[in-house]
Amino acid sequence: MPLARRLLPNGTLDLMRQIVLFCGAYWLYRLARGMVYDQTVSAFDHAQDVIHLERSTHVFVEHSVQAWAVGTGFLDDLASWMYLNSHFVVTTCTLAFIYLFRNEHFYFVRNMFMVAMGLALVGYVAFPTAPPRMFPELGFIDSVADFTGVSESSVNALFNPFAAVPSMHVCFALMLSVPMIRMVRHAWAKGLWIAYAPVVTFVVVATGNHWIFDAVSGAGVAAVSALAAQTLFARARPQAWAWEPALAGPARAG
Repeated sequence: MPLARRLLPNGTLDLMRQIVLFCGAYWLYRLARGMVYDQTVSAFDHAQDVIHLERSTHVFVEHSVQAWAVGTGFLDDLASWMYLNSHFVVTTCTLAFIYLFRNEHFYFVRNMFMVAMGLALVGYVAFPTAPPRMFPELGFIDSVADFTGVSESSVNALFNPFAAVPSMHVCFALMLSVPMIRMVRHAWAKGLWIAYAPVVTFVVVATGNHWIFDAVSGAGVAAVSALAAQTLFARARPQAWAWEPALAGPARAG
């Protein structure tokens, strides 16, 4: 496999290991977040708690953001398209780029994602929360459902409409954008990555899928995951899992 050895930083076996790890973790994450009992009452109670908190701190702006996006005549559809497509596509393509071309940083980023998905499941179980789109009496609409013509309102083995806290769209966006800002060389690329997390935050709010509280908690999960990757994993295996493994000694895949 001479071509594979030239193209893959640590060989075919390591690539397969990372794919299995990410796919396995993602599907366990999906299954676990959907394995819920009747959380409807708790989810709406928690959403009311979030609304009360945001009103008391003067950050209850979700309806104004969505109304403005709808009023433009195009931003609501663009936000809905991005909500459906960019999260998975950008995440997958960026992780592939880091693995292939900035491999020395990949294992640090991977560990952040593993920690974040675990923390998110704790949040979904402990604090199920109905999203803004489930409050039409407050003026919210389901922009994504209007855009696609498909409504998803049930809890099943792979889908939980109350898995709102934390917002993993925002969490993933931060865990990609901060490393990419450090890695890319061109100013225009840095600018795009600087804008990415704020754009994603706008998207999740404008579509009625998350409260501001969800976005803030998603940012918090990203910060905790980065701290765990730095202070726990990187110290456990600095030659493989540190941000700069070369500074810790001969690099090893992991």
